[in-house]
Amino acid sequence: MLTESALAELRAVFGARLSTARAVLDAHAQSESLVSGPPPEAVAWPESTAEVAELARLSDRHGFALVGWGAGTSLEGHALALAGGVTVDFTRMDKVLSVHPEDMTAVVQPGITRERLNEELRATGLFFPVDPGANATLGGMAATRASGTAAVRYGTMRGNVLGLEVVLASGEVIRTGTAAPKSSAGYDLTGLIVGSEGTLGLITELTLRLHGQPEAVSAAVCAFDSMAHAVDCVIATIQSGVPMARIEFLDAATVTAVNAYSRLDLPVAPQLLVEFHGSPDGVTEQAARFGDIATGFGATGFQWAKAPEDRKKLWAARHAAYRAILASRPGSRAIVTDACVPISALAAAVEETAADIAASGLPGPILGHVGDGNFHAILMVREGDAEEAATAKALAHRMAERALRLGGTITGEHGIGFGKKGLMAAEHGATWAAMGRIKAALDPKGLMNPGKLVP
Repeated sequence: MLTESALAELRAVFGARLSTARAVLDAHAQSESLVSGPPPEAVAWPESTAEVAELARLSDRHGFALVGWGAGTSLEGHALALAGGVTVDFTRMDKVLSVHPEDMTAVVQPGITRERLNEELRATGLFFPVDPGANATLGGMAATRASGTAAVRYGTMRGNVLGLEVVLASGEVIRTGTAAPKSSAGYDLTGLIVGSEGTLGLITELTLRLHGQPEAVSAAVCAFDSMAHAVDCVIATIQSGVPMARIEFLDAATVTAVNAYSRLDLPVAPQLLVEFHGSPDGVTEQAARFGDIATGFGATGFQWAKAPEDRKKLWAARHAAYRAILASRPGSRAIVTDACVPISALAAAVEETAADIAASGLPGPILGHVGDGNFHAILMVREGDAEEAATAKALAHRMAERALRLGGTITGEHGIGFGKKGLMAAEHGATWAAMGRIKAALDPKGLMNPGKLVP
């Protein structure tokens, strides 16, 4: 709990950038999904690493929890203040500190969003490719090891964060990694912090790997008569070595919602959305190879989008799919869950999940970044309906168990937070306890985002 003496010291550091107003606290107790938690006791807006370090020292001295906050777009309750304390809102630490085009790297503060970073990079011919759909902050994306639509080509945050500046629970500031393309010097602490969900420290600076903007881009959408044929097409395309930048799957229920929300006229059938990056000749060849493979699996209704405005419309509709699905059932909230399996097991995972959802009677459209074996189910629950909520949670639990049975993971990109914490032992066994010992070593008082991720 925050004592009056702790609040007084916090106000001395942050002044008007510390708030205990009920509206502010409630705004920092929201989640994008049905996962919910209590509000923090205060919200602070630091503007420098030194202020974050002082905040950590105050936390250590007074014993209150610290929870990092970026854009608030996480889905498993990562940024909810289960133990009260102070939510650290990084939206004022939102600068690009430096760009090094010759090294293809950038150094940024954690509060900058991926869209704003790419706007600032436009003139350099470079871009940052990790795209989780939401306009999330880079600090939050690193903390949750975010992924997204372009991961099949460019990788996840794990491979695109070269180094970090981190404030530990004691207030000590450490730097991990370098701007070099690789290193064999000691433990990979960058890799440890990326995906730690704020339980080991607060990220205050990131060194990111950038990529060249492609000379040519082509996108397409095509329909299939069954989910099995669409997923089998994905598997065949991956195994044939076609270098896709994105390949996304929408089931028929998702297509219906997207058509209504984004005013499209896609056939109401399972769809694949694909995109190719490269030279004009290379993109043409890749698209032709994909077209041949897809036709072999019965694809119809090819719509190619080469003009930037057409591609933008297509992918905007994909990114709006979550909102479209919510709009399709007014008065509902969603339990949004994901799983990731080896590509060879993808068809079985999707088909079994679809059958399970259909048998439940609950609306649960399926979509996902199937190019890397990752798919999502949006389980719709009427607000306040405890029976539907229980059904959805049971479906999500079985989806996770199915992924483990097929050699996969309980989450490919959403992370654990506290929404999936109860499944960690099933995936990791004794390794989960080892994660807890690492947490105890770096945060012995358990004040960094308590109640999340680790035992």
